[in-house]
Amino acid sequence: MDVDDEMRMVDCGVLRLSSQIPVEERLQRIYRGLTEVIAKHRPSEAAIEEPFVGRNVRSAFSIGRAQAVAILSAVSQGLPVYYYSPARVKQQITSYGRSDKQQVREMVRIQLNLSSAPEPTDATDALAVAICHIQQGRVNQWLAERT
Repeated sequence: MDVDDEMRMVDCGVLRLSSQIPVEERLQRIYRGLTEVIAKHRPSEAAIEEPFVGRNVRSAFSIGRAQAVAILSAVSQGLPVYYYSPARVKQQITSYGRSDKQQVREMVRIQLNLSSAPEPTDATDALAVAICHIQQGRVNQWLAERT
């Protein structure tokens, strides 16, 4: 995302990897893919959604591994990393911390002035985290100017 007075989407997508590929190779591909995106767009910060841990422990471990690789990719390129809970992202985007995915998708579309919400929903979720981070940064800057 690019930020001046108005947010705009610069790039959006997902890394699709087959579950048939060994986990080590999938993690390496995630690392390389994210490193390429960071090198291409040169962001100044990274924002990551903390994983929602439901009842599926196996899924939680997989998400945790991928998240750790994303953090490593950002930190290895000198980016500070900021973390947001799913409820915080939903609250920031829709003003309701228990919004469903469709509500988040629609608000992302509106806030970025897009004709349709990006596909797949994981891409929209990533944009929601970015918007949350940008808005939180604006609030923090406003508060700092007031003190």
